[in-house]
Amino acid sequence: MGAALATVSCGELREMLERGDELVLVDALSLISYAASHLPGAVHIPPEQVDDRAPRRIPDLDTEVVVYCSNPDCESSVAVAERLVELGYTNVRHYPGGKREWIEAGLPLEGG
Repeated sequence: MGAALATVSCGELREMLERGDELVLVDALSLISYAASHLPGAVHIPPEQVDDRAPRRIPDLDTEVVVYCSNPDCESSVAVAERLVELGYTNVRHYPGGKREWIEAGLPLEGG
């Protein structure tokens, strides 16, 4: 395990999206889960496809990236975030609350 991942809270992430910050939100869940619902504007990059998809979806290594999955117990987002750091991305954060916290906060999803 490398350095601890920087995290972002539900409130911080909501503010970033509302401000229209330049960031790539990454959903690390299965394709079925992503297709059913995902946070607004999220791209789908599951753990087994990081090496293939990241360079296409996030061409600039300095892009602000926030990775999430379903809840704090889900390891997929950590795996994806750590792999992005290994690939040279410099501004990767983890949203540990994930989709469950987002829904509980009454915030909107896309898809379905």
